[in-house]
Amino acid sequence: MQIQQIALITCESLGNYTANADSEDERLYQFLKGKGLPVSWQVWDDITTDWSQFDALIIKSPWDYFDKIDAFYSWLDKVETAGCKVLNPIKTVRWNADKLYFKDLQAEGVTIVPTVWLEQGSTFNAEAAFAELGSDRIIVKPRVSGGAKNTFALTKEEALEKTTEINQLLQHEGFLAQPFLEEIKADGEWSFIFFNGEYSHTVLKTAKPGDFRVQHFFGGTIHTPTPPAALLETAHNIVDRFASDCLYARVDGVALDNKLVLMELELIEPFLFLSTSEGSLERYYQALMTLLQ
Repeated sequence: MQIQQIALITCESLGNYTANADSEDERLYQFLKGKGLPVSWQVWDDITTDWSQFDALIIKSPWDYFDKIDAFYSWLDKVETAGCKVLNPIKTVRWNADKLYFKDLQAEGVTIVPTVWLEQGSTFNAEAAFAELGSDRIIVKPRVSGGAKNTFALTKEEALEKTTEINQLLQHEGFLAQPFLEEIKADGEWSFIFFNGEYSHTVLKTAKPGDFRVQHFFGGTIHTPTPPAALLETAHNIVDRFASDCLYARVDGVALDNKLVLMELELIEPFLFLSTSEGSLERYYQALMTLLQ
C-alpha cells in the first residue's frame, strides 16, 4: 500500500500541557518523517480541512476536545462519513470519551475505583457520597474531562462548602465521585503503554509534595521502574479485551495489595511518555505500519 498523506491530529493550542515535559508531538513527528512517512499536523476543528484527502488520521493531541465535546463528536461523525481511517478507531474514541465506559469494564470483571455517578441536573449530596464510598476524602470530577479540569479533592467539610459550586457544574454535565486513594499520593500512579495491543513501556507518576495531581504539567514527576508482573498482566488483559485494535493504549492504575485497580483506560489522546523508553518510537512506528497495511 502506497501511503499518500497521514494527518497527526492536534488542537490549536497545547497551552500549559507541555510544561515540564519534552515536546512529545515534535519528537514523534520528526521520527515518522525520518521514516519517510508523509505526515502533517492538522487541527481537528479546522473547518477548512478536507479530511478525505488523508489515508489515515492519527489522533495524537486534541487536548481541548473535552471542552468542546459536542463539536468533537460532530467531527468524528464527519470523518466517519468521509470514510477516513482513524487511529484509534472512531467507535472506540466515542466510547472512551465518557467515563461511563467504567461500567462496561466493571461488568466484564475489571476492578475499578468505586464510583458514585452524579447525573447532569442532579443535586450533589455530600453526606450520601461519603457514606457510599466509605472514605474520609473523595475526588469529584466530570465524566468527560482531561487534565484535572474541574477536579476536586475534598474532605466531607470541604465537600459541604463546595456543594453549591458542584451543583452549578452539574447543571451542564454529569460528574462522578470516587474515594481519594492515599496510595496514589504515597506510591504514585502506574501507566502502562501499549502499541497495537503489544506492551511497550511503563512509567510511575508521582505528585509533587502537597498536591494530589500526578500530571507532569502540575509538577508531577515521572519514574521508570520495572513494574510488578501482576500489575502488568492485569493491564495487558484489559488491553486485550478492550483495545486490541488500537494503535496506542494507556492503562492507568494504582496498586492495592499488589493488584491493579483501574483509574483510566486512555484511548483518545494520552501522553505516551515516548522519551522514557529506548525503542518506543520504533515500536510505535512498527505498530502503525501494521495497521496501515
